[in-house]
Amino acid sequence: MPASRPLIPSGLTLLNWFLRGWTTLVFVFLYVPIAVLVVFSFNSSRLNIVWESFTFSWYERLASNTPLIRAAKNSLIIATATTILSVVIGTAGAWLLHRYRFRFSRAIQTLVAIPMVMPEILLGISLLIMFVTIGLNLGFASVIIGHVTFSFPFVLVAVQARLQGLDSSLEEAALDLGATPLKAFWLVIVPSLRPAIIAGGLMAFTLSMDELIVTVFVKSAASATLPVKVFDMARVGLNPMLNALSAIFIVATVAFVLFSEYLKKLSR
Repeated sequence: MPASRPLIPSGLTLLNWFLRGWTTLVFVFLYVPIAVLVVFSFNSSRLNIVWESFTFSWYERLASNTPLIRAAKNSLIIATATTILSVVIGTAGAWLLHRYRFRFSRAIQTLVAIPMVMPEILLGISLLIMFVTIGLNLGFASVIIGHVTFSFPFVLVAVQARLQGLDSSLEEAALDLGATPLKAFWLVIVPSLRPAIIAGGLMAFTLSMDELIVTVFVKSAASATLPVKVFDMARVGLNPMLNALSAIFIVATVAFVLFSEYLKKLSR
């Protein structure tokens, strides 16, 4: 007679069930609060604790809130400038550290990585002291400098990782064909580094848009960013407009991710 299958699940089956259940719990923990936040952005209740009725009033008030809109514009301006500078500095720095061997190169790489792990409050205080010492007025320039300080190392690390797998013969072939070092870098190396540059730039933009602690130390009243305004509003108490603002950012993020995946499919 053929052997009957055991009624008790095997150890591998139990492990699969456990991993599936754990994965489900993780996704529930991550995304259910986001879904609740989006739903309650349409709640008419001022306290926003108990559902009362459906409304778009908080979105209407958000659209007419001049300080928040101005702060959002400041964040976009600062994040864009930070991304451009971080990409240029990070890409150039990664290429120089990879292409040339000079004294203290390892020490320089260590110093560049310090802002990535340094507590933000220490970085903000240090930048504030430096700006006061050199006489730089706090404003957009000080905020951009502060954001670039901790953003460009992420671009540099991403580009360095890409350079490790880059074929050095590509640059040598371009030079043998008569290209100048700068032209070879721009026409041969940069296209090969494009995925890492884009990834680092997106990281820099995200870090700049989300930064709060460093910005608090180096901003002026006119250069306050959206995270600073949101934090000021949250300290006062619950404000349903923050739910509406968060919902807009969530939708924008999802749309951006879907658009990125669409571009990847086109490139393939």
